[in-house]
Amino acid sequence: MTASEIRALFAVASRPEVVSLAGGMPNLAALPLDSLSAQVGELIAEEGLVALQYGSAQGIPVLREQICDIMALEGISAHPDDVVVTVGSQMGLDMVTRLFCDPGDVVIAEGPSYVGALGSFAAYQAQVLHVTMDDDGLVPEALRAALDQAERAGKRVKFLYTIPNFHNPAGVTLATGRRAEILAICREHGVLVVEDNPYGLLGFDGQTYPALRSLDPENVVYLGSFSKTFASGLRVGWVLAPHAVREKLVLAAESATLCPPSLNQMIVSRYLETHDWKGQIKTFQENYRERRDAMISALEQHMPAGCTWTHPDGGFYVWVTVPEGVDTKAMLPRAVTARVAYASGTGFYADGFGSRQMRLSYCYPTPERIKEGVRRLAGVLESEMDLVRTFGNVSMKPISGPENPSPDTA
Repeated sequence: MTASEIRALFAVASRPEVVSLAGGMPNLAALPLDSLSAQVGELIAEEGLVALQYGSAQGIPVLREQICDIMALEGISAHPDDVVVTVGSQMGLDMVTRLFCDPGDVVIAEGPSYVGALGSFAAYQAQVLHVTMDDDGLVPEALRAALDQAERAGKRVKFLYTIPNFHNPAGVTLATGRRAEILAICREHGVLVVEDNPYGLLGFDGQTYPALRSLDPENVVYLGSFSKTFASGLRVGWVLAPHAVREKLVLAAESATLCPPSLNQMIVSRYLETHDWKGQIKTFQENYRERRDAMISALEQHMPAGCTWTHPDGGFYVWVTVPEGVDTKAMLPRAVTARVAYASGTGFYADGFGSRQMRLSYCYPTPERIKEGVRRLAGVLESEMDLVRTFGNVSMKPISGPENPSPDTA
């Protein structure tokens, strides 16, 4: 197990003088805190003997039923018995990796990919093979080539890990027309699909995409979370899995936590029952869209020539590529000195790529802070580019990878 580059930033990025564009913390200011606090008090008064007691490793039945209603918004038809409630979707991802991966097995993942997933894969000694993306998400031809390559090398590919909607960190969405093709390729090669979808309801135009699970229920394990659509601090997520996999997930959950916190689950369940949670999601969409617009506008206004970035239609992140010769990891200390923080691209690859990329998060700061942070970042980048023009590559190692790097399949 190794430390996450992104987590290591939090202590510095949380200083008030630093504009943090690094962490993906949801903006919870729009939540109805007064009514929620009263509701928690009522919950403990009325059902405290249940809420504060041990519960089922699979999660409380009423919440599992409500989760099925939520997933139906993305076309998923599910039974509550096949839902396992977890302590955040990260726990679900860790359990799935634990169940399927032996040391040396291969996991296919987009390049770049979610840093928490890469940490789980590394902890279970799985080898990650990155597959390239473009503006329409995972490239089917690149996926097929990666699977063929692994098979020729005698490697066992256990699953494809993918974030199809409003990708973390890339900000792109898998095109609807590619989804069935991706699933068909995985079925052809006998490879499971693990669909991680924490942002799926946060499209800025209110759009939802058909979940991969809805297209192939028997070969997709679906990971969901309330961290982005309600409250991340409650740590309530879930896994929807084919029946045989679900049984093993319950056993894994029992060994990991014995049971997820009943109180937190009951808080989420009562919130879903008594609040306009769909209206709350719409409020989140509007808030994040305003921040996304502020980020894109500031990038267009301030970033030096030669920089490119994605244009997300939902979620939390913009993925920026800087000119050749600049190493975003090496530049980060100088950015923090200039009172702005970001996540360097290398943290989102398992193989050292990403030195010309950075992830900028717009979900938490105000639009004004976002604009100021980008202005500061652009100034640091201009200075870095001046050094490159004068002295050559300013990093201590050669740049690895093209503008959109991906080993073997780029």
